Amino acid sequence: MPTILFDLDGTLVDSAPDLHAAADRMAASLGLPPFTRAEIISWIGDGARALIEKALASRNHPFDEAAFQAFLADYTANAAVATEAFPGIAATLSRLADAGFTLAVCTNKPEAATRALLDALHLTHHFAAIGGGDTFPYRKPDPRHLLATLEAAGGAPDSALMVGDHRNDVEAAKGAKLPVVFATWGYGTRAMADGADAIAAHPADLLSLAPRLLAA
Repeated sequence: MPTILFDLDGTLVDSAPDLHAAADRMAASLGLPPFTRAEIISWIGDGARALIEKALASRNHPFDEAAFQAFLADYTANAAVATEAFPGIAATLSRLADAGFTLAVCTNKPEAATRALLDALHLTHHFAAIGGGDTFPYRKPDPRHLLATLEAAGGAPDSALMVGDHRNDVEAAKGAKLPVVFATWGYGTRAMADGADAIAAHPADLLSLAPRLLAA
C-alpha cells in the first residue's frame, strides 16, 4: 500500500503560537526578554532542544538543561491551546486515506508532545505510525528517521513519499531516495524547496501530486 510521510510543525499544524508561548514562559523564568513570532518560526524544524538552544543563544544565555526540561513539560501540557491544523489538512488526510494511502508522521518534535498534540486535535487516528525526534536514535535530516518511520507504518521505500516544509524534510527524503513534496503553506522559505520533486500550495494539491509521484 502506498505511504505518505508527513512532517508535523509547519506541515500538518500551525504550532508556532504554543511554542512561542512556552518559550516566552521559559524566558520569563530566566529573567530574559520575550521572543518574537518570527524568531520562533525561524527556529522550528530541528527539534525542541535545538529550538531552545537557539532561543537562549539569541539572548546571550547559555543552554540550561533544567530550563529546557521545564519548557518541554510545559509545552507538552499546553501544545494544543492555540495550535490548529492548517486549513484543509483534516479533509485532505481523510481523502488520502479513502484513496488507499497509508499515512504516517515523521517529525523532530518529541514523540510525547507529538501524540499529545495530535490527540488534542483529533488527528491521531489518521496515522499508522508516528516517528518523533526521540523515537529512534536518529532524526531528520538523517534519512534513517524517514525509513524507520516508514517501516513502522508497514510501508516500503519504493511506494512512499515525504511531505514537509523544511530543508530537513527535503534532505532526508533525498537521502532515503523518496520523492518529496514541499509544503509552501508552512514555515520554511522557498529556498528550502530546492531539490523537492513537487511544490504544493494547498494541502488538497496532494490529492493529485501523490498519485503522480508514486506512479513515476
